[in-house]
Amino acid sequence: MAEKGSKTKSLELIALPAIEKKILVVRGRQVMLDEDLADLYAVETRILVQQVKRNAKRFPPDFMFQLTKAEAETLRSQIVTSNEGRGGRRYAPYVFTEQGVAMLSGVLRSDRAIAVNIEIMRAFIELRRVASSYAEIEKRLEQIERRIGGHDEQLEQIFKALRQLMAPPPQSKRPIGFRVRKGDE
Repeated sequence: MAEKGSKTKSLELIALPAIEKKILVVRGRQVMLDEDLADLYAVETRILVQQVKRNAKRFPPDFMFQLTKAEAETLRSQIVTSNEGRGGRRYAPYVFTEQGVAMLSGVLRSDRAIAVNIEIMRAFIELRRVASSYAEIEKRLEQIERRIGGHDEQLEQIFKALRQLMAPPPQSKRPIGFRVRKGDE
């Protein structure tokens, strides 16, 4: 029984924000890297990839795909992973979409995999919720712009008039007062 409690405690250490940071956007899709997933599942990356390859029918291209060399290079420069020639990866990483991550729990078959998958699904759901709130804000801004749209010219005229009122008065070219002539002194 003590073992079960320790598993729960170790999973509590995986906070939702930590998982959310590992979700990337590649080819317009939210994905997670194989090495990040392996780290969360507490298995080696090669073991995770090996299990996926053994169950290839479960992972169609919309569930998992391998990055191109250019994508891998871009990613390597962004997250500072090791270079190919210096003991790093010798192949481009695989990435898993939300559906691919869900499929991993069936392939890895461990209590930890199931628990981690639940947390990852929650992270994907939270990111969708945040994205939809951004869409709502954008929609409201567009509505405000449409309402004010016809008034732009009027607002600009008001601002122009206010600027003129705040500006110092122009100086007259003709001096004010009397001029003394040389002979009248």
